[in-house]
Amino acid sequence: MGLTVEDFLNECQQSGDAAYAAFRSLLDRLENPTTRVDARIFLSLLQNRFASSPSKLAADQFFHSFHFRIDDILLDQYQGYQGRKKLTTMVIPSIFVPEDWSFTFYEGLNRHPDSIFKDKTVAELGCGNGWISIAIADKWLPSKVYGLDINPRAVKISWINLYLNALDEKGQPIYDAENKTLLDRVEFHESDLLSHCRDHGIQLERIVGCIPQILNPNPDAMSKMITENASEEFLHSLSNYCALQGFVEDQFGLGLIARAVEEGIAVIKPLGIMIFNMGGRPGQAVCKRLFERRGFRISKIWQTKVIQASDTDISALVEIEKNSPHRFEFFMGLSGDQPICARTAWAYGKAGGSISHALSVYSCQLRQPNQVKTIFEFLKNGSHEISSSLDLSFEDDSVADEKIPMLAYLATVLKESSFFPYEPPAGNKRFRDLIAGFMKTYHHIPLNADNVVVFPSRAVAIENSLRLFSPRLAIVDEHLTQHLPRQWLTSLAIESTGSDNQSEDILTVIEAPRQSDLMIELIKKLKPQVVVTGMAQFEAVTSAAFEHLLGITREIGSRLFLDISDHFELSSLPGSSGVLKYLAGTRLPSHAAIICGLVKNQVYSDLEVAFIISEEEAIFKALSKTVELLQGITAPISQYYYGCVFHELLAFQLADRHALAKRESPKDNSVEMIGFASSAISVLNSSELSINEAKNTSLIYMDVDQSFLPLPSPVKTAIFESFARQNLAESEIDVNSSIRHYIKSNYGFPTDSGTELIYADSSLALFNKVVLCCIQEGGTLCFPAGSNGTYVSAAKFLKASIVNVPTKSGEGFKLTEKILSDVLETVNKPWIYVSGPTINPTGLLYSNKEIEYILSTCAKFGAQVVIDTSFSGLEFDSESWSGWDLEGSLSKLSSSGSPSFGVSLLGGLSLKMLSGALKFGFLVLNQSHLVDTFYSFPGLCKPHSTVKYAIKKLLGLRERKSGDLLDALAERIRSLSHRSKRLKETLEKCGWDVLESSAGVSMVAKPSTYLNRIVKLKKSPKDGGTMENDATYEVKLDDKNIREAIRWATGLCINSSLWTGIPGYCRFTIALEESEFERALERIVKFNDLINT
Repeated sequence: MGLTVEDFLNECQQSGDAAYAAFRSLLDRLENPTTRVDARIFLSLLQNRFASSPSKLAADQFFHSFHFRIDDILLDQYQGYQGRKKLTTMVIPSIFVPEDWSFTFYEGLNRHPDSIFKDKTVAELGCGNGWISIAIADKWLPSKVYGLDINPRAVKISWINLYLNALDEKGQPIYDAENKTLLDRVEFHESDLLSHCRDHGIQLERIVGCIPQILNPNPDAMSKMITENASEEFLHSLSNYCALQGFVEDQFGLGLIARAVEEGIAVIKPLGIMIFNMGGRPGQAVCKRLFERRGFRISKIWQTKVIQASDTDISALVEIEKNSPHRFEFFMGLSGDQPICARTAWAYGKAGGSISHALSVYSCQLRQPNQVKTIFEFLKNGSHEISSSLDLSFEDDSVADEKIPMLAYLATVLKESSFFPYEPPAGNKRFRDLIAGFMKTYHHIPLNADNVVVFPSRAVAIENSLRLFSPRLAIVDEHLTQHLPRQWLTSLAIESTGSDNQSEDILTVIEAPRQSDLMIELIKKLKPQVVVTGMAQFEAVTSAAFEHLLGITREIGSRLFLDISDHFELSSLPGSSGVLKYLAGTRLPSHAAIICGLVKNQVYSDLEVAFIISEEEAIFKALSKTVELLQGITAPISQYYYGCVFHELLAFQLADRHALAKRESPKDNSVEMIGFASSAISVLNSSELSINEAKNTSLIYMDVDQSFLPLPSPVKTAIFESFARQNLAESEIDVNSSIRHYIKSNYGFPTDSGTELIYADSSLALFNKVVLCCIQEGGTLCFPAGSNGTYVSAAKFLKASIVNVPTKSGEGFKLTEKILSDVLETVNKPWIYVSGPTINPTGLLYSNKEIEYILSTCAKFGAQVVIDTSFSGLEFDSESWSGWDLEGSLSKLSSSGSPSFGVSLLGGLSLKMLSGALKFGFLVLNQSHLVDTFYSFPGLCKPHSTVKYAIKKLLGLRERKSGDLLDALAERIRSLSHRSKRLKETLEKCGWDVLESSAGVSMVAKPSTYLNRIVKLKKSPKDGGTMENDATYEVKLDDKNIREAIRWATGLCINSSLWTGIPGYCRFTIALEESEFERALERIVKFNDLINT
């Protein structure tokens, strides 16, 4: 080298930095193949010089004088060791010096079988001087070992140690059994944990780590730049202390381990293993939970006690104990067996005592690696704060097998989708396909999505079915009646009065025992039009009882709804079901349908979805429409949850492996069955409900009250966190105080201890219960012209007495005192529906003064008022809009008005919370008699605990004026305002008269230029056409058929005047995904061009 050992030692003697510089120069020579042999021989000379001072005292003095040391680490302590007898390594003061901490870790690695690292790609975190990486490579012959350390000096010294052991004393390569050297197997890199592997796309099979687990008592020191020229003291501190990492485990000093684990999840292969040294100071339970809550199965492969390093200050742990109830675990010496806290250990150590702590080596493997990786990928991209509440630890594997895939699917949806897509009323198409697929694969029943209608619950499915047929008499299994209206269960109108209209309005339900022979006896005697029943367990195994029920109901002309919920198993080995066996061989008769409520998941005992199976197209369509009218849509998140359960049961199966048997046709009905109630079918046929054409996926929906706007990050985070958490406390899902604050701050609506707050999956479901209250109390429901058409149709379906309140274009189709007074003078027991402050569909606003006039007029006549705020909260000009403050006026009116006067507040948070995924409605009742009446109509599908958790979190962000959420809301309002103006400009250019909106997501316009024009339209299927043929007919355009004309010509769906209730005016919604909105504008122009061609 041209440099003698003495010269080299003289350089090293100057300072630690000088010694590092000398070895840095030596490393350059080792890395150069032409000088490598000489450099290695020089290292041997240095080693020999160091070996001449064999005593520990002399070695320590040498280290102090020359700022480096060369040691042998013995590896062949016991017989049977495979590999070299020892490693020769050097250290310098600015890096971690091998001691008990790392020796114990290597002992733990040794407890694994020899195959653990063989041919594997390995990374060691916090490699220090690299001896463990080199030992792993030497003993187990891995494919590659990456030794990683944040200390740049440690990396350089590790490379020197690699050359020291890869070459013999003469500088010649040492080959292993596979004819490779350590230089082929090991690399060292400067890396903040796994950043090197992440940045270079390196996938690992093993990750091992022996990294700091005590917070630096001087936090500011950790903020310095880490370079090889930093001070020795600072660089050495990196091996003893860590900084705060932003994880809940920081409080135990384990934040760096937590970050290493989460980074490891991203780069480890699915069957990979992580092995970490864990100091027992925080307690074994804390250490285990760090891994388990992140989805790992863990095993403790080695545990011992080690003396607490004298150069590590534990005062940071003392400070943690001072500020929390947690107590760390230390011991007095190695023989102590009673734990002492950090404060006692600190004091004992200061007094000269020796303190120790447990040291364990944990081996961890992800239980469902692909799904867990997906979850953490989502958390990494903007939802890191959820990490502290994530809990993937499960005592029961079946719970893990259900929940982890759901979280992974939800993470994928939230990450890849900016919005939640259109949901047909029959239920999510994917979910219905999965139900049909499960029936086909496991029970050999050839169903498809168009045989399945999804409902929020079994109770809703049963009630909707009974309302659809509206039988004079129904027999219902006594186990299924608890959620039916009380009036149905107390009516004695069993015999027909001879009047079709009267009998249709009276629905009597007789409760019956579930046992089939008793049920059949009742059916024979009472001859009901509808039967709803389950089956006893002993009868469900075979099909005999089911066939008997089918026969007797067919014979007397009854509709049969059979509930199989109790016997339907979501399992890869479902039990025997006589009903499903029968359906595998015989088509479901037209008079029968199957009801199934899904509540048997492993995680949430109260998360429910139900479905009805019917092989009759007319029943499928009619039931779908009842969902749209009475509930809106079934909560998407609930469908996603059970969809994941079905998917997991189907994903591993080969498609169409078993040919399905040809099914027999059922027997013809011998007598005429009850059809849909004439009032129900009249409403369903005349209502403008959403258009669902499976073969046409290019429809653009400007006619539905669903939001397709982007979900802001806080909303996605709240949704995911609600499912990621376990064991939610009641206080975390109690939304009462948040809702009270919300309605007080937005509307000044008074609440007190007597106020009843009722929640549901949607405001529409709550509205329909209010309609039933109106009917029960003999009231007349008054809708202003220009109300939500779906609400009006729902009230008609429920057979409410309805009065239309005319409105004028000059007033923006708003209610006025005079118009309202004229109507109320002629109506008995009026119930007034008011949409506000934002009016749906016009998008205009009722000012505080205007609503006070309306309420004053209603009070004068003793009217009940239902204020619907569901479409409010997105006012375009927020500076001039001051909101409502109803408390003062309502207080005056309640004391001076008619005793029958009352105001109920209806609302929803989907729009205000910018979420198309969270369905949440609320109803505020202040009159006790109304509360009692409301609860006589059970069956309301209430929001799940996960929804309430998310809603409470978002309302809390709003109350705290969280920047992210408020910024997203402000941006949403700006976007909607801009869209409203663009839609108005486009419509006006195409000849529409537009009523400019001021808020919300919809506006109305009159197609003046198109009225009375003759156009050719395709025939719809009900008129004898098909989707495939080109049959057309001529029609004169008016404000009603223009909806069909625009849809057939362009695929754009809007609402006509039939829906808005305003003669001449159609409705357009603007809560579309961005590209869909642009396409909608193009189609408006396209229709104009077609008409004028």
